Amino acid sequence: MILKHTILLVEDEVEPAEMLANYLEMDDYNVLLAHDGRKALDLIDKHASDIHIAVLDIMVPYVNGKEICSVIRKHPVLGDIPVIFLTAKDKEKDEIEGLELGADDYISKPASLKLVKAHIESLLRRQQPQTSKWIHHGDLLLDTNGKDLYHKDQRIDLTSTEYSLIELFFQNPKRVYSRQEILEHIGGDDKFVFDRTVDVHIKNLRLKLGDAADMIKTYRGIGYGLNRDLLTV
Repeated sequence: MILKHTILLVEDEVEPAEMLANYLEMDDYNVLLAHDGRKALDLIDKHASDIHIAVLDIMVPYVNGKEICSVIRKHPVLGDIPVIFLTAKDKEKDEIEGLELGADDYISKPASLKLVKAHIESLLRRQQPQTSKWIHHGDLLLDTNGKDLYHKDQRIDLTSTEYSLIELFFQNPKRVYSRQEILEHIGGDDKFVFDRTVDVHIKNLRLKLGDAADMIKTYRGIGYGLNRDLLTV
């Protein structure tokens, strides 16, 4: 099965936006559509690990396309994805400014559906495969290749044991682990670890997570796992 690419499409003109989204979906793309900048940022927060390319109209309400592009370029997951700007015809200043902000391409409006799709396909062909494998739950993003955890785009400094714990939970988000299972996972060949060790590591991890601490839940009489009420999948 061929993996579908997901496009973040930000366009405030409702009818043209929906026509383009439908056209792309008929060609087997997934489309996340936003008609204003606030909705676009919300989609980025919820679907960062799924988005492969962004098509941004510059003049959208609340948060404009240039600001959205800046957010994407600073994002730990989306920083390297292709970005296409949709610009008003003959707005050379917008095109230059967009490229300086890190856009990969621009298309002058109005543009045909086929032309937009051709630009998207060209950039996706040039895009190198991602080297990181990301897992996203709530406001937390885990890079299992780089061994890093991010909360709202900020890297959290974890010990190797704390990282091992959060990775265990993220890779098995609906499972609850007993203290003994966690000890076996983090203890390795160390015979001098105790049940209370798990509680201390969990406490320290929650402190580092700050307002995302509720993502790790204590299941009374069982053990620990991710809070199923907060999962994004």
